[in-house]
Amino acid sequence: MNERTAIRYRCFESLQSKQFCVQSADFYRLPLSEQMIANLARQFVELFIEQAPSDRGGEHRTLEEAIATHDRVFL
Repeated sequence: MNERTAIRYRCFESLQSKQFCVQSADFYRLPLSEQMIANLARQFVELFIEQAPSDRGGEHRTLEEAIATHDRVFL
């Protein structure tokens, strides 16, 4: 994103449909802290348990389409 912030997209590919989805995007900002990293990991698991990633943002033919849709809806 910039020299102090990076985005990690949590992406999945359905083995059945061969389509892609994005569950979430994690923002890492310098300086990193162990607490921030732990919180993002916990949030990933909580979201995964609560709702299927494809239900959150739909399925897309390409990973690029999935990320673009996620950005348009959530950012």
